[in-house]
Amino acid sequence: MSLEVSLQAAADAGQLLKSSHDNILVLLAAGTNPVYRASIEELAAEGAWEELNDRFYQALKFGTGGLRGRTIGRIVTRAERGGAAGDAQPDHPCIGTNAMNFYNVGRATRGLVAYCKAWRARAGLDGKPAIVFSHDTRMFSPEFARRCAQIAIENGADVYLFDGCRATPEMSFAVRQLRADAGVMLTASHNPPHDNGYKVNFSDGAGIVEPHASGIIAEVNALKDETYTPLPADQQGRITMLGEAMDAQYLARVETMMLRPELLRDEAAKKLKIVYTALHGTGGVLVPVLLKKLGFSFLTVPEQDVRDGRFPTVKSPNPENASALKMAVDLANREGADIIIGTDPDCDRMGVGVRDADGRMTLLTGNQTGSLMAWYRLRTMFDLGILNDANRGNAVLLKTFVTSPLQDALAARFGVGCVNTLTGFKWISAKLAKYEAALPEDIRAKYRDLEAAESRAARLAHSKFLVFGGEESYGYMGDDFSRDKDGNGAVVMFAELAAYAASRGLTVAGLLDEVYSEFGFFLEVNQSKVFEGASGAAKIAQLADSYGAQPPAVVDGSAVVRVRDFRKPGHLDEEGEAVATEKMLFVDLADGRSFAVRPSGTEPKIKYYMFARQLPAGGTRLSPEELAAAKTRVSASLDALWTWLERDIESRLA
Repeated sequence: MSLEVSLQAAADAGQLLKSSHDNILVLLAAGTNPVYRASIEELAAEGAWEELNDRFYQALKFGTGGLRGRTIGRIVTRAERGGAAGDAQPDHPCIGTNAMNFYNVGRATRGLVAYCKAWRARAGLDGKPAIVFSHDTRMFSPEFARRCAQIAIENGADVYLFDGCRATPEMSFAVRQLRADAGVMLTASHNPPHDNGYKVNFSDGAGIVEPHASGIIAEVNALKDETYTPLPADQQGRITMLGEAMDAQYLARVETMMLRPELLRDEAAKKLKIVYTALHGTGGVLVPVLLKKLGFSFLTVPEQDVRDGRFPTVKSPNPENASALKMAVDLANREGADIIIGTDPDCDRMGVGVRDADGRMTLLTGNQTGSLMAWYRLRTMFDLGILNDANRGNAVLLKTFVTSPLQDALAARFGVGCVNTLTGFKWISAKLAKYEAALPEDIRAKYRDLEAAESRAARLAHSKFLVFGGEESYGYMGDDFSRDKDGNGAVVMFAELAAYAASRGLTVAGLLDEVYSEFGFFLEVNQSKVFEGASGAAKIAQLADSYGAQPPAVVDGSAVVRVRDFRKPGHLDEEGEAVATEKMLFVDLADGRSFAVRPSGTEPKIKYYMFARQLPAGGTRLSPEELAAAKTRVSASLDALWTWLERDIESRLA
């Protein structure tokens, strides 16, 4: 029986989805690699219809963040594995229209080049477009980056290609410094080892937003065939390799994020000991260089210094997860270190652990870490005179709606602005683009080349100055020279915060309690439900749609007082700008608790964000006893809320 007949029979029997059947035929017709047919034949012969459905139920969608999907299948076929042994990287990435492979990254690159050419033509710009390519340490990331660079050159774009793995924020920085039209990072960020992705930033160095998002998506999704005819040699682009020179420029700016270098002359601060882990990723390239140059005492986790896309020492290289940081905690306990810091594979996220009052290492949430750094930077900038009564109106915190409202309270107390955005740093960066555009034309023309102090002064005088930007998912920003969340910069900011605490004889945990005592105890708990594959995608869509169609009236015994459905237009941010629509819904309860629900844009899960707080009474501070009681009460209230939500989820899927 031929493959085509076997596939049709499986589709007729309901084993193979119609969309899967059609997409398999598209790939067989579009592709030239014999591994395509061999892998599909092998899976069909074994009756692995679920695997084929997961690989082919859709064409991997180029969304507003780019591409993300499996590059290693749940089943690795013999054709894909080739000569690779054990769990080593196979010879070929996962075959499928819904997978991260050469077929899809090739389409993405050709579409991106086409859009950049059209955009330049509309803008009246001469010359070829220029694109920066970088990659992390994931399986196939280097190969994808090199293939994409070749495709871009042959389709008429100049290419800047990093000579090895680098962090996402350095790619963003390079786009801005080189005045490139776009940048591409081959990464799946903190996802499990089997995933990879294709992340696109535009000419401002930020993740793509409208109108570029729709334009690039249309160009990419219009391409079905992976074959193309290279342009004549005189019309092709040229390649420039990036390495130490770009590293040096980027490092010089990241170093300026430390506000008080003199802290490390304090005897207590000098004794601060840090354990850092790169979790097998790109943070290992520059974080140790930064810490050493700034004068911090630190150790790294040797086993996790190894750049390995299998991430062999962790289940998932996500610094949000305690299991990913266990080796760092163990080393810190052996060596008597005060804090641990971990970054994800593309070094745009940072997770930390600190000693509590009993000397135990405890992990902070992304909300706690971000709120502490926002508080420290606000206080320190006022102490140093960078911010004052005359310019505080031009200073701003940027955060996402699902990030701790403690940061809104901090901004209000210090008299600076706080603007909430949709989830994703592209929205925070869109605000930075707006602030840059508001600068006088003569400053704007040279803005990317200004020294840090000059840049800050220009924004405080003429526009808006970013004090701190962050999101609950462990992404932080302390300046605007890069337009993506920055794990390298976050390490610098957090290490300085820890040094400040040490200089006062406090642990970081003790400093956090000081902030809670003054501003109130705020607690945020995030949970999620994972639904993988084609059937999982349907469940996530069903759940997300159900909240808009049937929002609850009472939750865990408390009446619903407000529902904010961001799928509907009409929402405005604190600056009066319209908020784009998103599949996100907020529910506020009469007892002060609230929760938000939204499907993840990068993983097969639906996320729940829960919030509760207890404020000091009448402008006083929470006493130690009151704070301890608040922690117990508020934590229990969110445990109860999640129990209720889990039951509600079951009923909505029934």
